[in-house]
Amino acid sequence: MAQYFFRISDGDYAGASDHPTEFESRDVAWAEMTKVCGNFLGSISRNLKQNSEWHMELLDEGKKPVFRIRLVAESVD
Repeated sequence: MAQYFFRISDGDYAGASDHPTEFESRDVAWAEMTKVCGNFLGSISRNLKQNSEWHMELLDEGKKPVFRIRLVAESVD
């Protein structure tokens, strides 16, 4: 089983987990990441400021990004 880490970035804040999570495959890791992100989405979107970005990444054992989910708030005027 491969080990992965989660990292969340929100404006000036960025933090990665110190403890790895093991998943059987990349597909299983992706499924868990989307589940966790979905659980956070309501509170994240309520607190998102204009022209800002929130993202969650799944990192491999070397802490290099494998997947990233981004939520971007843009002003278009």
